[in-house]
Amino acid sequence: MELRVLNYFLAVAREENITKAAQMLHVTQPTLSRQMMQLEEELGVKLFVRSSHSIILTEDGMLLKRRAQELLSLAEKTKRDFVRREEELTGEIAIGSGEFLSARLFSRLLYSFRQEHPLVRYQIYSGNADNIRDYIERGLLDMGVMLEPVDIRKYDFVSIPQKEKWGVLVRTDSVFADRTSISPQELIGLPVISTSREFVQSELGDWFDETYGRLQIVATGNLLYNEAMLAESGMGVALGIELHCTYKNLRFIPFEPVIESSTVLAWKKDQLFPPACTEFIEYAKKYLKSISEDKQ
Repeated sequence: MELRVLNYFLAVAREENITKAAQMLHVTQPTLSRQMMQLEEELGVKLFVRSSHSIILTEDGMLLKRRAQELLSLAEKTKRDFVRREEELTGEIAIGSGEFLSARLFSRLLYSFRQEHPLVRYQIYSGNADNIRDYIERGLLDMGVMLEPVDIRKYDFVSIPQKEKWGVLVRTDSVFADRTSISPQELIGLPVISTSREFVQSELGDWFDETYGRLQIVATGNLLYNEAMLAESGMGVALGIELHCTYKNLRFIPFEPVIESSTVLAWKKDQLFPPACTEFIEYAKKYLKSISEDKQ
């Protein structure tokens, strides 16, 4: 039983789809299917229940998944143990992030990690959680900073101790410009520019209650800057999160009652990472935990 085949097996178990797993592993679908059938023959058990759209692990498959994770983790640790101690950590970490207040804290985390590992490079991708999750699934990103909630069946994560406050961006000549807060009822009848994220729409819908269905949504978007430009042009008020940025002709008015969201650094469960990513995840856990404890 080869470690390479066990890695293939974990990818299939994680994706629950041969085609997606083959794409992620950069092998052909027939090759991956053949490897899985040979693995079943070698072990003498049925590992998957196959359907036209997905595959599900059998009890034997679940057992092999646990064993494969242990074996591959041990193999990876063994390789790291034999790396010369004086050798510097190198590699590239691909990280996605939305537009959040927590981006400042996360940047400090990256800076702190770089002080210890100056040869590690970073690829930063900006997008919303839907984009980031898709790129993680496709193997283009190692991890991402995104709003909660996250799918705990697929992702491990560590919380970032920074609350994100929701409100609206209004023009400085708006009747709301001098207000310290705004209620949902006051938005009825106004043209509204809203985020296109479905689960955030649902969250805001819960806060607005029956008022949400009465809002006049004139445009949706996935990043706040473009929505802010629409608001500045006079198209409407833009729903969004307060950021560390200012717009010459706009003001941010928070909601009342207050709506706050939390962000997390998330990565795919059961993923085998290169040493730089593995080291960074462990460092991030300790760094963010220490900040959370300092705030208590």
